[in-house]
Amino acid sequence: MRPMRLLVALCMMFAALSARADVYGYIDAEGIAHFSTEKIDERYQLFLRGGTSFDTAQLAPMPAQAVHTPLSGYLSRHPGLKKVETLVHETAQEFSLDPAMLKAVMAAESGFNALAVSPKGAIGLMQIMPATAERYGLQGDRKRSIEQKLTDPKTNIRLAARYLRDLHKLFPEKPELVIASYNAGEGAVQKYKNAIPPYPETRNYVQIVKQFYQLYKPSAQTLAIASLAGELTGALPTAKRIHMTIPGRRNMPVSALE
Repeated sequence: MRPMRLLVALCMMFAALSARADVYGYIDAEGIAHFSTEKIDERYQLFLRGGTSFDTAQLAPMPAQAVHTPLSGYLSRHPGLKKVETLVHETAQEFSLDPAMLKAVMAAESGFNALAVSPKGAIGLMQIMPATAERYGLQGDRKRSIEQKLTDPKTNIRLAARYLRDLHKLFPEKPELVIASYNAGEGAVQKYKNAIPPYPETRNYVQIVKQFYQLYKPSAQTLAIASLAGELTGALPTAKRIHMTIPGRRNMPVSALE
């Protein structure tokens, strides 16, 4: 799919997702940033308001409605993202994907932790299963296993991008199904007659990726950073990791190394 057609499809997708999806967050005493689509307890403060609209005539989303807290610019300035941002943009161009979408999926999947491993065995920045990597031709050797190779950001991100590109081919101009498939598998989407499966995790996942996508559009990032400059006298919190709580999810990634 050409980048312009993909952008139009993304705008149509997000306009169609009318369910409100607020995002809450806080940074704990150990420097771990916590995000959720629900206010789990009093520590969670409103971070992004759901229900934003999109200007499809201009082929660009309206700025994300970020609430002005230290978290407002946190995701866009996370050190884990900065390490791979050039690679993300190069990979997005190679596979005709929107870099904002790659960043949004990465934030939801691993919180920019290259060594994140889920209880089910998904590895790395965009949480690739070894079986999926093997399906795309990645093989272990005497020096490194498939699992070890997936901790390499370049290998991991390129595999994730290839998978997303193939999902776009499978569900042309239906990126909401692409995102749902990345979470639940294309088989689950096909099982429900090419619709988002009625899994709480998947429905919340699509919504939170939608919100993060808005945040990672260049116009939204510029506004978030500008607003922070007028509010914060010190540096942003030095959060070390991100913990993503998606209601319904029971296989949250965990850090392999601190």
